[in-house]
Amino acid sequence: MYAWFFLPSFSQSPPTFGFLLDIDGVLVRGHRVIPAALKAFRRLVNSQGQLRVPVVFVTNAGNILQHSKAQELSALLGCEVDADQVILSHSPMKLFSEYHEKRMLVSGQGPVVENAQGLGFRNVVTVDELRMAFPLLDMVDLERRLKTTPLPRNDFPRIEGVLLLGEPVRWETSLQLIMDVLLSNGSPGAGLATPPYPHLPVLASNMDLLWMAEAKMPRFGHGTFLLCLETIYQKVTGKELRYEGLMGKPSILTYQYAEDLIRRQAERRGWAAPIRKLYAVGDNPMSDVYGANLFHQYLQKATHDGAPELGAGGPRQQQPSASQSCISILVCTGVYNPRNPQSTEPVLGGGEPPFHGHRDLCFSPGLMEASHVVNDVNEAVQLVFRKEGWALE
Repeated sequence: MYAWFFLPSFSQSPPTFGFLLDIDGVLVRGHRVIPAALKAFRRLVNSQGQLRVPVVFVTNAGNILQHSKAQELSALLGCEVDADQVILSHSPMKLFSEYHEKRMLVSGQGPVVENAQGLGFRNVVTVDELRMAFPLLDMVDLERRLKTTPLPRNDFPRIEGVLLLGEPVRWETSLQLIMDVLLSNGSPGAGLATPPYPHLPVLASNMDLLWMAEAKMPRFGHGTFLLCLETIYQKVTGKELRYEGLMGKPSILTYQYAEDLIRRQAERRGWAAPIRKLYAVGDNPMSDVYGANLFHQYLQKATHDGAPELGAGGPRQQQPSASQSCISILVCTGVYNPRNPQSTEPVLGGGEPPFHGHRDLCFSPGLMEASHVVNDVNEAVQLVFRKEGWALE
């Protein structure tokens, strides 16, 4: 049971806007809730404990189960968060049904098998299972090298694709075995004289090159692992590693998926008015602001010219967008620090800052400029309520 001191109740028309809230750096830092988040949810929740507007939580984390993240948020924020309000970096892989019956190699850490199965993939093999089947493939760690040569195996079913759900623990093992699978067309025990191209389908989530933890300097994210894999593949084959799907912020596909959840949430609550505006609140200019602005561009183009193709972003969404805009709001409680913007400002000498986005994203500095910059998520909610003519108190 959640205890709240609620703001007074006001007669309010159905909402025509919704929130896409980042989690780390916006609502929580580590395992502690940011005080402003509690104030924000006092405004977002009515006296019956229900959200006054549709809210979806969008994170690039992926090493946790969706329902576990919802339970964690419920405990921290003091209001009920359903699993279908939480979007992890790999959640849009549910849309890639053409691969759900294929035998897929899955890379990452944490509950990778459970996550893959929850996304609809029914036949997965982990990197560790592949290493155990073919122990001669993993040669970097001298302590794990076999002292004798095992008999070759020919009973291991062919792998038909690769799922990259997040950064693994042993990068050298995962990089080697993923390359073996791609170069051998899914049969790493056999090998091929000429690597196939196009290669097996690859689905990847979370493009963050870096992320902030308790350390003073940023830590490597899954985007760094992808960069390593892409570079190795290019160097070995002379060709570019291609993705059938690339998701997580700032991918347009992730925002399309979030918009669909916002729409369904509004329908369940009986809010008949379509959700026309999305407000994306985040702390990272590269993933949160860039992604929201990119999706805003997409919505504007779709309004005038029809929905454009997404390329490696994923399948074309089934239902046309009802939203007309996606407004980016940057908070100062996480990665972004207005006193030390770091790479979001020009470097010495007047040059452009280094682009930390993924290879398949075009570099457009203007997309990293937020529509609004506020101190915290509570100020963000107040800003939106004022813009939409909703009562603050």
